[in-house]
Amino acid sequence: MNRLVLYLAFLPLMSGCQKSKTGFDGDAAYRYAGTQVSFGPRIPGSPGWQKAGDWIVAQMRTRADTVIEQRWMHRLASGDSIPLRNILARFRPTATDRVLYLTHWDTRPIADSDPNPTNRTRPILGANDGASGVGLFIALGDLLKKTPPNVGVDLLFVDGEDYGSFGPPDVDVLIGSTYFASHLPSPGYQPIFGVLFDMIGDKDLDIYQEQNSVASAPEVVSRVWDAAANLGYSRYFIPEAKYAVTDDHIPLLRAGLRVIDVIDLDYGSGNSYHHTLADTMDKISAKSLGIVGDVAASLVMTP
Repeated sequence: MNRLVLYLAFLPLMSGCQKSKTGFDGDAAYRYAGTQVSFGPRIPGSPGWQKAGDWIVAQMRTRADTVIEQRWMHRLASGDSIPLRNILARFRPTATDRVLYLTHWDTRPIADSDPNPTNRTRPILGANDGASGVGLFIALGDLLKKTPPNVGVDLLFVDGEDYGSFGPPDVDVLIGSTYFASHLPSPGYQPIFGVLFDMIGDKDLDIYQEQNSVASAPEVVSRVWDAAANLGYSRYFIPEAKYAVTDDHIPLLRAGLRVIDVIDLDYGSGNSYHHTLADTMDKISAKSLGIVGDVAASLVMTP
């Protein structure tokens, strides 16, 4: 069987029973993540990357008011170049008050943290690290099309987050968010707040506050964790700073945007699934996606 058939066969076992509090559909988010994984690794320039990017654009064009693509060639530290593609889906694009959500859609070209040394040159499927955020955003698009938000919402799918090596120094990573930070959609673009969603599908969901976010945009951290508490999700959004993460919010913070990272970096025991071949659909759940989706929706739909 191919990956998509295997995924569809497994889906009934993975469907969540989490009841939505906002209308967000966690089961749909899981299905969308599965479709993303079915394209295979989404390494910039690869066939899976091309198919996945085209699919995201097609999905968002049926949901958002406006879809903008940023395409460019990135020169690597090695001297080679790779094609990259950010996708920005906008709801209520003329609204002055805006919220920016972002996630990365590429996958790591090597499973460099895999416990089996022979796997460490192979690409990962990235069910959690790459597809969970995509599934979340497309399902959120379903909801925002049906029930327009009370602010303008920008859903940004960034490319090239995971391509190179995390340092120090960092080399050829966070490429799409760095590009967006210097190519904003309009002069003076300044969302009320922004949230990066990364690795948010883990079946054993525990999202701690990220230290760079707490230091640079504490009011946004409070806004998100308060929203989660109001929804009864304090056991999943834990109000405690635990780790500092080099992630796509960093270039945006440096550009003056108030953006925080919502990430579950306890993926498997001791983060053992991260950047390994074990990052597959059976490790994530519709329930977890539904919880995070409820929080994301509540932040832009509450009167």
